[in-house]
Amino acid sequence: MKILVTGSAGFIGLHLAEKLLKDGFEVIGLDNLNKYYDPKLKAARLKVTGIDAEKATYNKFVSSSIYPNYRFINLNLEDPDAVSVLFKNENFDIVCNLAAQAGVRYSLESPYSYISSNVDGFLNLLEGCRNYPVKHFVYASSSSVYGLNGTMPLSTHGATDHPISLYAATKKTNELMAHSYSYLFNIPLTGLRFFTVYGPWGRPDMALFKFTKAILEGKPVDLYNQGNMMRDFTYVDDIVTGITKVLENPPERDAKWSNVQRDSSASVAPYRIYNLGNSSPVKLLDYLKAIENALNLTAIKNFLPLQAGDMIDTYADMLPMKNEMGYAPQTDLQYGVNQFVAWYRNYYNC
Repeated sequence: MKILVTGSAGFIGLHLAEKLLKDGFEVIGLDNLNKYYDPKLKAARLKVTGIDAEKATYNKFVSSSIYPNYRFINLNLEDPDAVSVLFKNENFDIVCNLAAQAGVRYSLESPYSYISSNVDGFLNLLEGCRNYPVKHFVYASSSSVYGLNGTMPLSTHGATDHPISLYAATKKTNELMAHSYSYLFNIPLTGLRFFTVYGPWGRPDMALFKFTKAILEGKPVDLYNQGNMMRDFTYVDDIVTGITKVLENPPERDAKWSNVQRDSSASVAPYRIYNLGNSSPVKLLDYLKAIENALNLTAIKNFLPLQAGDMIDTYADMLPMKNEMGYAPQTDLQYGVNQFVAWYRNYYNC
């Protein structure tokens, strides 16, 4: 099958593309290589899969020097004409959308970029799937959609009506848009709410990256809410395993779904929502301790109040993924942090 992976120069996108390529799928990778963070890191990720980023001029395919079944295209999802032509020419079997303007805190500074990327770009993908039907469209949502929902563990059956950041609001918008297209045009659509993904090749704006960098440079580590936050840290390999299980299992219409006792994670349409987390929340200070252990260094701690847009705790209810997909995360936290630190030291030669 031919699979489109958007955001393939991103953190999760790299790991997913490489897994699919090794499994023998034909993959088209798409990314706009923007400057939200260091483009050199994105270019280095692409190099892992044999793509030369310097040759990736806009709207032109570059073939991999490693995988004969991989091509990459530098493209903005906000470009409706280019996206439409891509779908028309490539006849995708599956679409996996990992492209988005990420980051809760950055959405306070640059709100318009979140609408153009996460809403307009997502609409163009939905239109592509509408006009050139696919077997399954899987997209990244986020645990941030739970917002003020304080019922733990966070369940896909629970409320997501009170997001506390624009980033979260755009991800919730994606879920609503996806349902409408699934219902109207019979497109099998699955949303995956990721919970605090970490691991090698991670983003520089994420806690593991920032904490490791600060400790190695002898600078203070900023701990918001005095470090009293819980996160359901989930290793990237476990996330990729979950995605691949979902890709192979497109949802079907559920004739038993009730519009009186409504389950928001399912529908009469071929539409599903799942959590992808570790279901084992860790206190931020314990996460920092795992990084200190991996580095054999002690952090300078800078305790700060809760920052706007941050959820205090996250904890994924993973029973639907376990029961329906046979999925369970496997990676120990200290092992995962060690893997990241080893990558970081090698990549930055420190």
